[in-house]
Amino acid sequence: MKTQKLTIVIPAYNEEEILVSSVHRLIDIEDQIATRSNQGLQEIRADILIVDDGSKDRTWELIEQLHQENSRVCGLRFSRNFGHQSALIAGLTEAVKTADMLVTIDADLQDDPDKIPDMVNLYAAGDDLVYGVRNNRDSDSWFKRTTAQGYYRTLRLLGVELVPNHADFRLMSKRATETLLNYHERNLFIRGIIPKLGFKTGQVEYKRTPRLAGESKYPFKKMVAFAWDGITSLTIAPIRLILILGMVACLLAIGMVVYAVILKILGLTVHGWSSLMVSMWFLGGVQLISLGVIGEYIGKLMTEIKGRPRYTIQTKLE
Repeated sequence: MKTQKLTIVIPAYNEEEILVSSVHRLIDIEDQIATRSNQGLQEIRADILIVDDGSKDRTWELIEQLHQENSRVCGLRFSRNFGHQSALIAGLTEAVKTADMLVTIDADLQDDPDKIPDMVNLYAAGDDLVYGVRNNRDSDSWFKRTTAQGYYRTLRLLGVELVPNHADFRLMSKRATETLLNYHERNLFIRGIIPKLGFKTGQVEYKRTPRLAGESKYPFKKMVAFAWDGITSLTIAPIRLILILGMVACLLAIGMVVYAVILKILGLTVHGWSSLMVSMWFLGGVQLISLGVIGEYIGKLMTEIKGRPRYTIQTKLE
C-alpha cells in the first residue's frame, strides 16, 4: 500500500507564548503515528502547516525559526488579519496539494492532540471525516456553556445540520477536503458546511483543557459575531421569521380595526393614547430590526458578487 501523508493545519494569531511548545508536541505525536502500525497503512509521512493570520507579535518569527530547525514545519503568512475561517481555508488549500489526510487544530491545543492517532485509525478504517467532539463542557463558565447549548438548539430549530460540541478540530481525507474547497463563497462557515459533504464520518471524544498560555482570540463580541455569521451563512430562516412576524402584525392590526369599529357602534369612547404610542414604538423597532436582518443578507450577497479574494498570502515557507 502506498505511503500516506498527514498534514496538521494550525491557524495562528498572536500565539507567540504557546506556539513553540504546541508545535513540538504535535511533532512528537506525528512521530508516534509514523512509527506504529495504523490498521493497514504501511507508512505515514507527516508535516505541519502553520497559517499566521496577520499576527502583530513574534508569531511569524517563531514559525521561521521552527522551519529552520525542522523542515517538516511549513508556514503561510497573511498580509493582514483575515480571520480564523480564512486561515483554515488557506491552510487546507495549500496542504491538500500533497496530503492524503488533513487535521485542523487551534494553536493553543485546548482540543486534545493526543486524539489525532485515533482519528488516523478511523481514517484507515474508511472514514473520510472524523470529528473531534467534546464529551463535556465542565471547563466552560455557566454562561458560555448555556449560550453554546442554546445556540446549537437554535440552529437545529432553523434547520441547520451541525455537530454539537464540535468546533474545528477534525480530520478530513483528501477528497473530502477538495469537495469542501469547491464551496467558493466568501462567508464560509466551515463547521456548518462539513456535515453537508456527505462522506462517511466518525467521531472521537475528548475533554477540552484550559489554555496553558496567552489569551483567547474569541472574546464575547467575536463569539456573537461568529454565531450570527453561522446563522446567516447557512439558512434564510430569519427572513422567513420576518415574513411570519409581518403577517401576525397585519392580523393583529385587522383585529384592532374590528375592535375599534365595535366600540364605535356601541357608543363607547376609545381611549388608549399610551397603548397607541407603545404600539408605534414596537412596530417601529420591529421594522428596524427587520431592515437590519435583510440588510445583513444583502451585504453578504454584495460581498459574494464582488468576488474579492478570501485572503492574501504575503510569505510562504515550504
